[in-house]
Amino acid sequence: MEQNQDVICVENMRKYYGPVKAVDGISFQVNAGEIFGMVGPNGSGKTTTIESIAGLRIPDDGDVSVLGLDPKVNTREVRERTGIQLQSSSLPNRMRVCEALELFASFYQNTKDWERLIEELGLAEKRRAFFSQLSGGQKQRLFIALALINQPEIVFLDELTTGLDPQARHATWDLVRDIRDQGTTVFLTTHFMDEAEELCDRVAILDQGRVIALDTPVRLISQLDMDMRVSFHVNGQHQVEGVVDLYTPKKAKFDPKLIGVLDGVQRMEQRGDQVIVYGKGHSLVGNVVSTLESEGVPFYNLNTRQADLEDVFLALTGRGIRK
Repeated sequence: MEQNQDVICVENMRKYYGPVKAVDGISFQVNAGEIFGMVGPNGSGKTTTIESIAGLRIPDDGDVSVLGLDPKVNTREVRERTGIQLQSSSLPNRMRVCEALELFASFYQNTKDWERLIEELGLAEKRRAFFSQLSGGQKQRLFIALALINQPEIVFLDELTTGLDPQARHATWDLVRDIRDQGTTVFLTTHFMDEAEELCDRVAILDQGRVIALDTPVRLISQLDMDMRVSFHVNGQHQVEGVVDLYTPKKAKFDPKLIGVLDGVQRMEQRGDQVIVYGKGHSLVGNVVSTLESEGVPFYNLNTRQADLEDVFLALTGRGIRK
């Protein structure tokens, strides 16, 4: 299938659970050969969206097309041509890796050689291991293998790295890239904005069941018109190497107006003793520091970082992502 051709089309899809609008009229398309990400906090409707597209749930309204098929009508064919790993995935503790793969292979007409698959995923040495004996990262690799065993054209990965340590998380990212590079379209959901920024060709930001933004990570961030975020603490407890130093500032207290008027500052937040400055320009950090020092305001824990997708979410919703 040619790249940039739509393999998933969603139009005005809705799914309700009683009075709760889990998915509230969303529309988007997924291109062949891309890693498409749906990001948002827990409870924003991501899993319901994936399950509705994959034919595991029936939407209450709207149209869904997967590889030109309607998942409600052509459920069997859609499942033959797609793979899915859900956040709630689990297996019996005493099921062996090889048994799980043989079982799942029996569900499909066309399957990949699972021995070769687990070799590619680094699980060959665990083929006789019980599910309960696998580490968190190994369990996720097994679920990826089960999602790929039918050689799908599209694979759905739902909150794939939740609970993984940093090393396993980055190894999983490499696997996702490899899946895409081998020609499979990847639709993933995550509440980790850095994960979406690192992996995804395009991102749909979902909040309270609605798509509030959709574009490449670079374009979404550039639309903020913000280069960086500067944070520091004032007038509180100073933590040094695990020791809390309770002190009363001998000099001036922090006045937010000092920072708000500086060149390059676009907005500022104060959360207790933490101050977060959003702005742009090469002189932003220097202006903030020199102003605090010239006014005699004690500050500590100064950090700077470039704008990212979490800033996009904050700008769109007025609150940070809820994990």
